[in-house]
Amino acid sequence: MDEKPFETLNVIPLVDVMLVLLTMVLTTANFIATGRIPVSLPHATQAKVEKQRDKTIEITADGSIYFDGQASTKEELSTRLMGLPPETPFLIRADRAIAFQSFIDVADILKRSNFTKVAVQTKAGGK
Repeated sequence: MDEKPFETLNVIPLVDVMLVLLTMVLTTANFIATGRIPVSLPHATQAKVEKQRDKTIEITADGSIYFDGQASTKEELSTRLMGLPPETPFLIRADRAIAFQSFIDVADILKRSNFTKVAVQTKAGGK
C-alpha cells in the first residue's frame, strides 16, 4: 500500500462554515439581548393617546373579593362585569396566601365574560 500522508489541509471550507455560524450567533444574540425584534415605528401627526384606567380585582388572604375597592362576591362580580366592554383592561392583585382555586374562580369569571386584557400584579424581588 502506497498511501501518502496529508501534506496540506484545505481550511477554506472550514472558515466559510465558521463565518456562517458566527453570523447566526451574532444575529440571535442581538434578538435575545433586546427580547424583541427592533422596529422603528412610524410617526403620526394626530397621535391621540387614550389612557384607560385598569379595573382592579383584589383577592385578600381570607378569600374576599374586591372590585375597584368595593367588596363583592363571585356572583356580584360576574353581574358587575356584564356592562363593561370586552377590551377593558383588568389588574388582578391576589394575596400569595390565598387558595389557588379563588384565583382560578376570578380568572374563569373574566374568561366567561370574554375579557382578554388581564394582568396579574406581582412584587419584584426574591422570596
